[in-house]
Amino acid sequence: MLAEFAGFEDVDLNAILPVAGLMLGVLFGAVAQASRFCLRSAVVQSGVSGLSPMAGAYALALLAALSGAQMLAYSGMIDFSETRFVSDTLPLGSLVLGGLMFGGGMVLTRGCASRLTVLTAQGNLRALTVLTVFSITAYASLRGLLAAPRVTFTEMTSLDIVAGGSVLPLAAAVTLVALLALIVWRSGVGLRLALAGIAVGLLIVGGWVATGVLLVDAFDPRPAESLAFTSGASDALFYTMASTALEPGFGAGMVGGVLVGAFVSALFRRELRLESFEGPEQTVRYLGGAVLMGIGGVLAGGCTIGAGLTGLSTLSVAPLIALVAIITGATVTHAMLGRDEMVSGMVPAE
Repeated sequence: MLAEFAGFEDVDLNAILPVAGLMLGVLFGAVAQASRFCLRSAVVQSGVSGLSPMAGAYALALLAALSGAQMLAYSGMIDFSETRFVSDTLPLGSLVLGGLMFGGGMVLTRGCASRLTVLTAQGNLRALTVLTVFSITAYASLRGLLAAPRVTFTEMTSLDIVAGGSVLPLAAAVTLVALLALIVWRSGVGLRLALAGIAVGLLIVGGWVATGVLLVDAFDPRPAESLAFTSGASDALFYTMASTALEPGFGAGMVGGVLVGAFVSALFRRELRLESFEGPEQTVRYLGGAVLMGIGGVLAGGCTIGAGLTGLSTLSVAPLIALVAIITGATVTHAMLGRDEMVSGMVPAE
């Protein structure tokens, strides 16, 4: 569409994809760094006293992403049935197990995949180590040593569903929107954090527009996609190691953009500083969490951004199950870890 509009039909749109990812990633990195946007923070900061403001920010991000994506679908600009989130099978076992693993892992590492990418740009060596192990494990689960057992487990625990059964019915969609609005209201989120959440949601919509509308190639069709850190981080790692043998994609460009945007934001805010592990026990904990997130993110079909925001904006059932499992895994792990830390007096820094 973009090439035809500009009068350059011979433009290689695939070559523009990483540039689009880079631009969106820069904006996401700057917003996420300044606001500390992260679902893990929303979970651990919420408790008996009520929902945290970050929970409201995440709910606003999902509302913005969902509203924009559904407007694109309603106008006929994007057909989400062609994306990976809509299928005639529901990998229930993978979604639940993967979500629980990812949620537990992000509590152990004190950050989801997107937050760890931002922290890496700030100079956090713990985050850099975790992000590297996470990317390697995710790639091994997607296309490497762990791919075969993953596929076997997914096939064994999948359910066949009727046509249209992978999309939430209207009543469920309305209930979801009402629940998100209630979370926003009860969280007491401030204006600054609310705007950050809305901005993140609009960037998800921007990803759908870029890959599903502007950069559609009629001669080389491909599914639309948007921001996702599990596949994006693994693709970025593989491109870094074999850049002469392949072209970067949207996801790799997006991760690179997040690093740039977060670095510039941290530099401007004077928050650049080197941080590392405090001891071997903390190192083991973080590395274990990275492995859990890498495997869990692939099984669940994405992370808190790729499944939680991008996936659920399509109103698909699978991302909703994955997000609920991620929140459950994080809540249970935080409760267990909180008791252990109160006994030992160890509260690791982010």
